[in-house]
Amino acid sequence: MPTTSRNRLTAPLTAILLLGLALLHAAAQAAEPATQVRITTSMGDFIIEVRSDRAPVTAANFLRYVREGFYNGTLFHRVVANFVIQGGGYDATTGKLKSPHENIVNESGNGLQNKRGAVGLARSDQPHSGNAQFFVNIADNPDLDPVPTRWGYTVFGRVIQGMEVIDHIGETPTGATGDFKADAPLKPVVIIKAEILGAAANTAPQATTPVAPARPDNILSPK
Repeated sequence: MPTTSRNRLTAPLTAILLLGLALLHAAAQAAEPATQVRITTSMGDFIIEVRSDRAPVTAANFLRYVREGFYNGTLFHRVVANFVIQGGGYDATTGKLKSPHENIVNESGNGLQNKRGAVGLARSDQPHSGNAQFFVNIADNPDLDPVPTRWGYTVFGRVIQGMEVIDHIGETPTGATGDFKADAPLKPVVIIKAEILGAAANTAPQATTPVAPARPDNILSPK
């Protein structure tokens, strides 16, 4: 067979083989269960399903903090009824803001929406200022989703168990206390422990360097 004819046959076969390998890889990834994180609080437990497929940077960032024990002994410091509960940044003993790792890129355009039970990354008014603090939507909050004229707030997971605990926290009396000027639970709501469930718990975290704390407290107010 002439060389040119052999090459004409080899190229399509190679393309088909590569396509098949890509499909097998995609199927294997789809078959892998999503990572789950249990948050144990002073008011009960809830479990988050982390969407590494849709928010890879934000999910990896959150899981890094979980593996490092960063969230253990922190507060849900901001609770707004029918809106969100927010925490994971302030030490429950001292009330002071902990030093997080570097800020990460905003992934709010990933198609996941701030609906009831969705878990998002808190940030300041700057779009790429999120680091450790996270929030759980108590209600559907479309104002937190991106639009063509502004960035949104990245959703990277959802509560799959214990939503009644979220609702219970959302009903706790709030006001000004300590360094918090408003919306802080008058009786502290503490994240006792955050832990990864299943085989994913054995994956080693990547080494990072802490930076000076930012204050990602100002997620959008409800309208």
